[in-house]
Amino acid sequence: MKLHKMLMAVALCASTAWAHPDLSNASKYVTTELTVSGAVEHPLKLEVKDLRQFPLEQQDNRNGVTLRALLDRAKVIAGNHNDVKKMAIIATASDGYAVVYSWSEVFNSPIGEGVLIFFEKDGKALADDEGRIAMISTKDLRTGPRHVRWLKSIEIKKIVD
Repeated sequence: MKLHKMLMAVALCASTAWAHPDLSNASKYVTTELTVSGAVEHPLKLEVKDLRQFPLEQQDNRNGVTLRALLDRAKVIAGNHNDVKKMAIIATASDGYAVVYSWSEVFNSPIGEGVLIFFEKDGKALADDEGRIAMISTKDLRTGPRHVRWLKSIEIKKIVD
């Protein structure tokens, strides 16, 4: 059973990791709302104006909110302290692109400091080629694979028992 779940996770990552967005008609992918759902006590539905109410971070030339801050607000459900070690955080774009983080990576490593949900770049609202809400992992060695344009959802799942 565990092997089956691992293979499913690899398939999910492989199927989306090399997708190239169609920028010729980027406006069809633009998202204006982000949901946080799954294993959380407080599911969230957020627009840019709502994200501005969180403590804002500036990283590189981007302004936004850390993923940690959103997950702290949503409050991840864990039956015991070891459950969080079995959690995956899946960020999905409107074009189907998805990236995965582990709870430990976000809350127990330097990577977590740099996972930013952003809505401004160079002091301006994001253009259609990014959507109104996007995500990037600024501490990754290669930021491209976990740069999510048109971010629409973040789902928290317990992936093993």
